[in-house]
Amino acid sequence: MANGPPPRPHLTSASSCGFLVINKPAGCTSHDCVAIARRLLGIRRVGHGGTLDPAVTGVLPLAIGPATRLLPYLDGTKAYLGRIQLGLNTDSDDLSGEVLNQNPWPLLKKEQLEDLLSLFCGEQMQRPPNVSAVHIDGERAYKRARRGEQLQIPPRPVTIHHLKLLEWNVAEGNLAIELRCSAGTYVRSIARDLGERLGCGAALAELQRTSALGFELNQAIPLEALQPSTPLLDPLLALGARPQLKLDSAQWQAWCRGQRLPASSGVDYQNCDVVAMLRPDGSLAGLAHPTSTGELQPRVVFDAAG
Repeated sequence: MANGPPPRPHLTSASSCGFLVINKPAGCTSHDCVAIARRLLGIRRVGHGGTLDPAVTGVLPLAIGPATRLLPYLDGTKAYLGRIQLGLNTDSDDLSGEVLNQNPWPLLKKEQLEDLLSLFCGEQMQRPPNVSAVHIDGERAYKRARRGEQLQIPPRPVTIHHLKLLEWNVAEGNLAIELRCSAGTYVRSIARDLGERLGCGAALAELQRTSALGFELNQAIPLEALQPSTPLLDPLLALGARPQLKLDSAQWQAWCRGQRLPASSGVDYQNCDVVAMLRPDGSLAGLAHPTSTGELQPRVVFDAAG
């Protein structure tokens, strides 16, 4: 772990456009964190970068003000540290649920477990837990599951980029893992499916998110430390290495009117989904999409002139 957070490049709170990165504690929901930020900052436009279950801790980016419009364009890849308990199944696929059955776990060697975990890497179809926020016929799955309904949630495509075994406690039947995965991946489902492959059942015991939307755990602040004066992280940080184009005064006026702009000859737009458009002072003015005709089509305009 790093020794304290790095310097926090920021905008002033008065600008009300940027990100707060919360280290979410266990026991509260992502919506709780959004509600606290709205109350403290006195602003309604607050959105979060990916729901965390109440028991899960770690990185929860909050987009503030116009920065909420950036969320659909940000990298959804997330990273976690987790612990899986073998030898039982629960109705929620984690230890918060009701235990359905218990079985002895196999006394695997570490190498055998590593080989098994490698089968989960790459693109695959994954069935979400029944106790999840997935919509089934217009209603959240967890609401139907808690009424005792038998659900068959269809599998969805996910990508697990990295899955590493950190520790295997054969005596206790639990393992620590590190993973990086696409948006929409359920680590509880990985635990459940691992238990099915082993024939003994398994459930997620602990989970901490260490990265989301490009923000890392060492950038996060505890929820209880959030204050009205807490500075916002520059929204440009969320856009990573995407190309940028700084506009002169005339270009910025055209941009604010929603006009297409010619692409810069000095920027590589190949395989680029969006370009960060900067005001003359270097702050983020919005996002543009490169077109096949060599122009930049406005997608998000912060200073729209009507």
